[in-house]
Amino acid sequence: MNPSRIRILAVGKVRKDWVSEGVELYRRRLPGLEIVELRDGGMAREAQAIAAELRGGERLVALCEEGQRYDSPAFAQALEGSGSERLAFVIGGADGLDPALKARAHWRLSLSPLTFPHELARLLLLEQLYRASSIQQGGPYHRPGA
Repeated sequence: MNPSRIRILAVGKVRKDWVSEGVELYRRRLPGLEIVELRDGGMAREAQAIAAELRGGERLVALCEEGQRYDSPAFAQALEGSGSERLAFVIGGADGLDPALKARAHWRLSLSPLTFPHELARLLLLEQLYRASSIQQGGPYHRPGA
């Protein structure tokens, strides 16, 4: 997994210090990964902002509750299977993602059957991206069965 080919488009700002600290930790561990914060303001307006932010050739990955669920090794394998594609992981605001935006997603991903605040979803996604990178490199961060 090459972090420079991944962006996170996130609606809303991180306001909790402990979440900001975690986000910064994983940003340092994933050099080249870009996080774009988009203004919240209702599902339709957020969808427009997300669509405007997408770059040509970038594959939209919508984080949503009905998305595909993976364990960490399978997620690492799915990322590896995307080859050199550029991916934009999208985290919606309080109301989630617009159905039309989800419909045009290349991939729908669920972090859990539980629902999380957008700030925590961002931190969880970053941790799983780092874990996937570690798995792909055979590093010690991921301990199977632990």
